[in-house]
Amino acid sequence: MVDQKNKLHKWEPTDEIAGFKVRPGLFDRIGANIFSGGVNFTVYSINATACTLCLFHHREDEPFARLEYPENYRIGNVFSMFVFGLKVEDIEYAYCFDGPYDLKKGLLFNKEQFILDPYARAVAGQSVWGQKFSDAKFFKARVVRDDFDWGNDTSPHYNMHDLVIYELHVRNFTIDRSSGVKNPGTFEGVKEKIPYFKELGINCIELMPVFEFNEMLNMREYGGKRLLECWGYNSTAFFAPNTVYASGDKYNHEGTSLKELIRELHKNDIEVIMDVVFNHTGEGNEEGPFFSFKGLDNNIYYMLTPDGKYYNFSGCGNTLNCNHPIVQHLVRECLRYWTINYRVDGFRFDLATILGRNEDGSPMSKPPLIQSLAFDPVLGDVKLIAEAWDAGGLYQVGKFPSWNRFSEWNGMFRDDMRRFLKGDDGMAQAAAIRLTGSIDLYPEDVGSRNASVNFLSCHDGFTLYDLYSYNQKHNEENGWNNTDGADNNYSWNCGEEGVTEDADIISLRHRMVMNAAAALMMSRGTPMFYAGDEFGNSQFGNNNAYCQDNEVAWINWKDKEKNRDIFEFFKFMIDYRRRHPVIGKNQPESSLGLPLVSTHGYNAYMNEYTWDSKQVGVMYAGMVNGKNDIVYACFNTYWEPIEITLPDIPGKDKWRVVVDTGSKQVIMKKKLDSLKYVMSPRSAIVLEYAGNK
Repeated sequence: MVDQKNKLHKWEPTDEIAGFKVRPGLFDRIGANIFSGGVNFTVYSINATACTLCLFHHREDEPFARLEYPENYRIGNVFSMFVFGLKVEDIEYAYCFDGPYDLKKGLLFNKEQFILDPYARAVAGQSVWGQKFSDAKFFKARVVRDDFDWGNDTSPHYNMHDLVIYELHVRNFTIDRSSGVKNPGTFEGVKEKIPYFKELGINCIELMPVFEFNEMLNMREYGGKRLLECWGYNSTAFFAPNTVYASGDKYNHEGTSLKELIRELHKNDIEVIMDVVFNHTGEGNEEGPFFSFKGLDNNIYYMLTPDGKYYNFSGCGNTLNCNHPIVQHLVRECLRYWTINYRVDGFRFDLATILGRNEDGSPMSKPPLIQSLAFDPVLGDVKLIAEAWDAGGLYQVGKFPSWNRFSEWNGMFRDDMRRFLKGDDGMAQAAAIRLTGSIDLYPEDVGSRNASVNFLSCHDGFTLYDLYSYNQKHNEENGWNNTDGADNNYSWNCGEEGVTEDADIISLRHRMVMNAAAALMMSRGTPMFYAGDEFGNSQFGNNNAYCQDNEVAWINWKDKEKNRDIFEFFKFMIDYRRRHPVIGKNQPESSLGLPLVSTHGYNAYMNEYTWDSKQVGVMYAGMVNGKNDIVYACFNTYWEPIEITLPDIPGKDKWRVVVDTGSKQVIMKKKLDSLKYVMSPRSAIVLEYAGNK
């Protein structure tokens, strides 16, 4: 790279086009790259017959210059031009491609259509949330200076079993006035909350999509409210951070705010996982906008039916053709870019089974894209997490092709544990399996990596508090007659639907949330929960708040004090998991000869569960730093008290109770002198071996 820069110093223009001095560029530098003396613009298209670089002044819809690539500025399918004397602070750019137009073959070239660079590092236009940026039906790119100083930034590089993942939406997390931050709804706002992350005890945040997206896509009015595409799952540009999430970025230095956030998180030993969307784009179907891949190589970037229509395995109108070699290259280069230039620690792949579909939509046994990501050397240290299902019905939880690299969102943990915790019949056996690492799904995990990311709540579905406040979803305000969102929530309202003043019901809801938190933190696998769940945040029964840019989806930080008991319990359980590594991973065998992992019923070691079993216990035993580390958790989902018998431990000292959600004092230190313990209705307990004290 240094040699190329030095070489460019000696380069002289060879041509003049549209008043600009130019020459053939660097064909292996895709995108717009700044060098001393000018900018190198390189783009490729398999089917295009010609390409024109269009330069715009800021916020102008018509270009002030059109630079058509001469034939000798093309090698293979790559167009490259070095433009001398450009002041990047003064311009925006797009491309026009000429080529065949044939709907049935999926070829949509239009030489008058402005096309966004798929490798754009920044997208022009939208700098204010919710403000329509232009009436023009296209996006433009900006040329970005990548001169951020990372200093001695170092990632914590946690193992998966040591993570506690906290999923959040950048805007919703701090946009409410109750957040108390100076820069609400931005990367800076998240950075202001780092002391809170430290207080809570989490060590990893998972950012919902921060690729550039157009929240004004499909904007509509319903019930007097403006509904937007808030979540960000309709990507506009894969290489560009969302401009409206940055309050302090300078023009042509986009990404600085996000980089500063990541650097500061790393300084505080917190990792960053990005939720990435490579299953579809914001261009939608035949009726959707036309601004990027459609006008570049539509029949390559998207899965098309034999008559040129869009397959829709994403539920959002189109499906990215991930296993075409060109798309494979784009995705791999994108992830490398975020890893190198933003120091991201991991990626969560939305609807990841689409990444394993062939060009005709059929599932592949060894998808080349997934395999290439698993073995890519640049991605060698980052976490790769799959949402192992899609909207086309392909469900691969426990079967996602991983090459021992991908972890999975464990949807079976969510569903089975939700049903068990609310007291459904026939769920005890499944709960015992889920608590101890889902050995039926991940048999290779015994004593090794953690493939299971355990969760009971996430952005998609009920919040944890709503899980015990509503029997039914209440998505009426979304404008689809409550037909959107999942119907099978496995929720229970504890006796009254929605908001209540009944003190007994409120108390029960708090206990149920604590039971869920205890189950999550006492399970093998990587725990994850959604922002606000740690203090009982509610979405008022909306389980699909993707379009709600209001108090429905915004985190209400007043709930932290209102539900202080829930918050303190979450803090305790997160810290407890950290202090007892035996929970997350097998340790050397204890000196007491106990099994590393064991499951129990209302009697110790009685793990043959019946249809009406409502009690499940799990014990982890091992040796940590020369001391026995033995912990036991039990969950009584029955609506009556029940006496259980604890595992008998050799020696004089027995058990100490540290958590009992059925007690007035939930967190305690109570030494037991008996192996009998009466559990309250619908309660959870956590005990630890008292012999090392």
